[in-house]
Amino acid sequence: MAQINASGHLRKMHVSLLKPVEYTLPIGDQLIPLNPLLGKTIRLAYSGLINCIHCDRKSNKSFSQGYCYPCFKRLAQCDSCIVSPEKCHYFEGSCREPEWGDEHCMQDHFVYLANSSGIKVGITRGTQVPTRWMDQGAIQALPIFRVSNRLQSGLVEMVYKQHVADRTNWRAMLKGEVDVVALEAERDKLLSLCEGEITQLQNQYGVQAIQSIPNADAVSIEYPVLEYPVKITSFNFDKQAVVEGTLMGIKGQYLILDTGVINIRKFSAYHIEFTAD
Repeated sequence: MAQINASGHLRKMHVSLLKPVEYTLPIGDQLIPLNPLLGKTIRLAYSGLINCIHCDRKSNKSFSQGYCYPCFKRLAQCDSCIVSPEKCHYFEGSCREPEWGDEHCMQDHFVYLANSSGIKVGITRGTQVPTRWMDQGAIQALPIFRVSNRLQSGLVEMVYKQHVADRTNWRAMLKGEVDVVALEAERDKLLSLCEGEITQLQNQYGVQAIQSIPNADAVSIEYPVLEYPVKITSFNFDKQAVVEGTLMGIKGQYLILDTGVINIRKFSAYHIEFTAD
């Protein structure tokens, strides 16, 4: 295979739900197919440049996975309610960008169960299914509710968080220490546990606003991994400018090298020189 060279700013990897998941790495204007590089030596060298993924302003530091500080403080997509949807304040009239909220928050969302490092509950816009699940490294996922906006999805998630985790243990996910579970059975068990509080939310917002999905089948997801690491060593471009090694796998938004792992999404907006032999 001829050497591959690319230069530009990183963006999070593109994913396609194939068996296994197909990954493409955007670097500047180039798209690098990664699955064919399994078992090959790759090198990513950080040039020291960061440009905001929204306004392209040069920045000394990346905020919220790729934004400059002014954009981080100004944009709705960087507000705390993106991480905590139950704090959505669109209906209070204080959304930083109401038009952005109309497009991204006032749309149908799904509440789902996923198995990434064990069972977790999460939410995502309908347009992000199944991308969100692959970005998290889930080996199984199952939508359990369809709700009419982000706030309501966060409120349903809060109910379920009393019984199941809402975060992924990324180290366990990358080690491949995840057993297949019967997500449909877990859905039914949790629905029974949460039935009273979900009914209260439906009474408040309307049954049509919060609809359970009782008959969905779990989606199984396979990842292109030759070998999982026994010990996790994480690379950080802010501390080490060059990351190099044999590509052993890709899972979630992580490249798994024989020398360590790196979260590509974390370093969106970083200018990288990429080579593969």
